[in-house]
Amino acid sequence: MATVGGRSPGSRARPPRAFPDRGAVQWLSARGLPRSQWRVRAGLAPASLTTDPERGNVTVARTVTVNLTRIYTRLGDDGETHLGDMSRVPKTHPRIEAYGTVDELNAQLGVALTVPDMPERFAAYLRHVQNDLFDVGADISVPHTQTTSSSGTGGGDRERLRVAPEQTAWLEQACDDVNAELAPLRSFVLPGGTPAAAQLHVCRTVCRRAERRTIDCGDEVNRECVRYLNRLSDLLFILARAANQGDEPLWEPGRYR
Repeated sequence: MATVGGRSPGSRARPPRAFPDRGAVQWLSARGLPRSQWRVRAGLAPASLTTDPERGNVTVARTVTVNLTRIYTRLGDDGETHLGDMSRVPKTHPRIEAYGTVDELNAQLGVALTVPDMPERFAAYLRHVQNDLFDVGADISVPHTQTTSSSGTGGGDRERLRVAPEQTAWLEQACDDVNAELAPLRSFVLPGGTPAAAQLHVCRTVCRRAERRTIDCGDEVNRECVRYLNRLSDLLFILARAANQGDEPLWEPGRYR
């Protein structure tokens, strides 16, 4: 039996397509289909997007109502899925790889938060980042076309949640604050040390991969997402150093030759 946006057995693959102009939320609701987490994050669920004058009139979400009636949908059983603008693409699409890796990074940060020796100050940073990463994933899930305005429209004539420069600036400030307390590096750092430092290094490497996957999306991605992930990997490196409290393993070139 054919499924919405899917293929019946023996049918040919269809090119990526967008849903009707009358709105993806109404389109899904009329058919009783649940909304996926990424469509919700991209702004396809009820939300209040407005501008915040204190942050330079950037678009922010004041409230978000999520109503996931069930988790499985069967809409991805043919190897395709929907982007945030409701276009249908293979699950191996660069954009899916990018926000999937962001999701993986967020999960690794969740593990980091369970490590007993994680300083509370750093844990607060990580919880802040976890929320921001949902913004990053929502942004990546909607193509950032040339028609996208500074207010966040794009992927359709409606406002979308986009990563703002202020979010990247927050990371830079956190980097500066913690790095000022550290001794200068004498060599490259080997991943490891305390459990907190070791897990932060894992998060750092996944973050670097998320950055590479986001760059693979090409020009139709918000470049602020790339900048955010780049600064985040720096912060995770700095936090890992700080978690080792000065007793960090360093690379000794040629030691075991």
